Amino acid sequence: MGSSSTPHVTQTAVLPDEIIMAAESQWLLSEEELLRTPSILDGLSPDKERENRSKGVNFILQVGIMLRLPQITLATASVFLHRFYIRYSMQDTPGRPGHHYYSMAATSLFLATKVEECCRKMKDLVIACVRVAQKDPYKTVDEQDKEYWRWRDNILLNEDLLLEALCFDLRLEPPYKTLYDLLLRYKEENNKKLRNDAWAFISDSCLTTLCLLFPSRTIAASALYAAARKSSVSFPDTQTGRPWWEGIGASVEDIAKACDYMANVYQSTPAKPGRDNSLYERMPPGLDGNQDATRHPRPRTATESNLEQGPRHSAKRELEEQTEPGVKANGDDSEPIGEGNESSRKRQRLESASEPNPQRKVGVSSTSSSQTLPLHVALPDNPATQSQQASTGSHASIPGTSCGTNEQGNGRSSARADDGSEEGEVES
Repeated sequence: MGSSSTPHVTQTAVLPDEIIMAAESQWLLSEEELLRTPSILDGLSPDKERENRSKGVNFILQVGIMLRLPQITLATASVFLHRFYIRYSMQDTPGRPGHHYYSMAATSLFLATKVEECCRKMKDLVIACVRVAQKDPYKTVDEQDKEYWRWRDNILLNEDLLLEALCFDLRLEPPYKTLYDLLLRYKEENNKKLRNDAWAFISDSCLTTLCLLFPSRTIAASALYAAARKSSVSFPDTQTGRPWWEGIGASVEDIAKACDYMANVYQSTPAKPGRDNSLYERMPPGLDGNQDATRHPRPRTATESNLEQGPRHSAKRELEEQTEPGVKANGDDSEPIGEGNESSRKRQRLESASEPNPQRKVGVSSTSSSQTLPLHVALPDNPATQSQQASTGSHASIPGTSCGTNEQGNGRSSARADDGSEEGEVES
């Protein structure tokens, strides 16, 4: 058998948490869709439905505390309960009875203990449910009690219904785990105030439908964000310069919405003695992630520093050039004009005067030019040169001048007669 001609393509493995997030996205709804749940469509008001959901989660928490279950197990059970009431109603109708939130809360907790692998005996779970439902933590419950068998049958019967409602999608990414990983990443696990505030945010969100509005990673990022603003803590950006919340797949817009949602829940709840209803503040409108208080100040790059310091340096240079006397305005490195350099300039002119080329340029410019010409420096009388000029009767002419050699530029020209004496100065 010959080998197949189709090349083998190696696929990149997908991380398990990415698979969980993809499965979690199908359970996310909008606030408008949450107003059309089966319970609300059966006549239950939205506020009453949210209250019943909160009572069911509170039942899970009390039973879990009695059984000493981990917080992650309780959070998983609350998510199961909220997802169940997306498909089923808790309101009684003439043709169909509703599913009570206490019995479904007990079933959700029973299923969560299996998913999170922290199982408890059925007997212990039923006894705890009876005590919490009857508000008697010391009630004696045995297998001869009718309440015991009623709760036990309800849990086993509703388990199949719950699995069907969840479509057997039982893997979750608890926000508690994501929050703890973030605290370890930023080395803030020992910051008690920050840790407790963020942990309380997630615990309070379990009582609401926040898990149906945002992914668990966004809830963890929102908890850390709200706690960081309250504790005045900031976190570094990613290695590519992005904000820290984008490194875990969250956006500042979703974080602001989640924080505002929790602030609304707290302020709409009647205040109790010793309870602060302004625990979570609303986010300011138009929240700018670039200037956020939870981000470390971004260090300036070399280009930004040069752009900021460049005009300052040029202004300083210009001021020095204006105040320093004798320095040319063009900023070259030539020596300043002064008494110390007068003799050297005379020597240069003497050497240039002895050159044989009579048509040389002596550094003059057109009389129409607006540039200032150098100061006039008179050359000493040379008898040999005077006699030669007298015999020829001519002198060097410079283009652009009307009266002979323009030696230096104070705006005047000096013309020599044939006998070598100066006849006068003529204005150019």
